[in-house]
Amino acid sequence: MLFKYIAIDKGNVQREGTVEAASIDAAISAVQKRGYTVTSIDPIDEKGSITDLLNFDFAIFHSVSNKDIVILSRQISTLFQAHVSPLRIFRLLSAEVGNAQLQIVMNKIVDDLQAGSSISRALAAHPKVFSSFYVNMVRAGEESGSLEKSFAYLADYLDRSYEIVAKARNALVYPAFVVTIFFGVMGLMLTLVIPKIAKILTDSGQELPIYTKIVIGLSEFLIGYLPFIFIGVAATGVGMWRFARTDVGRRTIDELKISLPVFGNLQRKLLLTRICDNLSTMLSSGVSMVQALEVTADVVDNTVFKEIVQSALFEVKGGRSFADSIAEYPEIPTVLSQMARVGEETGSLSEIMTTLANFYRREVNQAVDTMIGLIEPAMIVMLGLGVGVLLASVLMPIYNLTGNF
Repeated sequence: MLFKYIAIDKGNVQREGTVEAASIDAAISAVQKRGYTVTSIDPIDEKGSITDLLNFDFAIFHSVSNKDIVILSRQISTLFQAHVSPLRIFRLLSAEVGNAQLQIVMNKIVDDLQAGSSISRALAAHPKVFSSFYVNMVRAGEESGSLEKSFAYLADYLDRSYEIVAKARNALVYPAFVVTIFFGVMGLMLTLVIPKIAKILTDSGQELPIYTKIVIGLSEFLIGYLPFIFIGVAATGVGMWRFARTDVGRRTIDELKISLPVFGNLQRKLLLTRICDNLSTMLSSGVSMVQALEVTADVVDNTVFKEIVQSALFEVKGGRSFADSIAEYPEIPTVLSQMARVGEETGSLSEIMTTLANFYRREVNQAVDTMIGLIEPAMIVMLGLGVGVLLASVLMPIYNLTGNF
C-alpha cells in the first residue's frame, strides 16, 4: 500500500513524499528511519491491479486452517532454535507455505518486518489468521527476550488443541455420514418405490396392517407436500441461523451444548481443557494472570464459560484470588478450583494448570471413546428398526396377497 507523508527533518525543514508499506504503522516506522518526524500520513487510493484481484480471489477460496497454523508455528519454533533471524525465518517460510492465503499474509508480515515493525505487531495486523492468544504469546516472548520459547510453547499448544478437536470432530464424521445416507435412501424409497407398491396393495382390496397404512400415509405426505417441506426446512434453518447470531440465541445454543447428556459432557471437558491449557501456556511464558485471563476470555468459544472467565478477571483485578473467583460457579469442577488454590498458595499455578490440562485432555479422549461406543449400537438399532418397519410394511401385505391364491 502506498502512503503519502508530511514530515519534518532534523534541520526543521518540511518534507513530503510517498512510502510503500503494508500498514500505516510500518509506513510511519519507515519514514522515521529516514530521520524525519512525521506530522501527517495518509494512504493513497490505488486502483486494484491484476495481482490484487488474484489475491482477493485467493482470500475467498483459500482459508487458513488450524492445521496450517500448527505446521507454521512448528517451523518457526524450529528455525528460532537454529538461531535464524526473524526476518529470514518469515521470508523463508513465505516461500514454502502451500496455502495461498497464508502466503499472502506471510509476505505482508515480511514487508512489515523489513519496515521495522515488531513480530507481534506484524502478526496482530492479521487477526483472522493469528488469534489474540497467539499475538500476546509472541509479545510476551519479545518483552522477556525468549521468542524461541514462546514459539515452542505455541507450537506445542496448537498441536495439542488441534489433535483433541480433530479427534472429537472425526468421531462424528462416520455416524453423520451413515445417518445422512440412511435418511436419503429412506426418502427415495418413500417417494419412488412405496407409491408403486401401495397402488398394487390398495387395488387388491385387502385390509392393510396399521403400520403399512402409516408408511403409505407418510409416502403420500412426502410426495404431496415435498416443496413445502423443503421451504419449511430452509426457513427453519435460516431462522435458527439468524437466531444463533443474536446474543440471546448464542447463549441459548451454548447452554444447550453443555447440557446435553453425552455431547454436553464432552463439550464441557473440551472447554475446561482449553481454559487450563491457555492459562498454563501463558503463565509459563511470564504473562500476568490478568492478561492471561483477558486472552483466555477471547479464546473460549462458549458464552457461558466466557462470562465465567470474564467475571474471574474482574474479581482478580479487584484483589481476589483466581481459585475463589471460579469456585462459586457450578460449571467449574471443584477439583479445578481446589487445585488452583494450591497452585496459588505454593506459587506453582502454571504447573497446576498444566496438570489439569493433561487431566481434562485424557477425560476428553475417554469421553470421545464412550460417545463412539454409545453411538454405534444406537445407530445400528435405529437403522435396523427403520429398515425392518419399511420391509415389514411392504412384505407382509404382499405375503398375505400371495397366500390367498
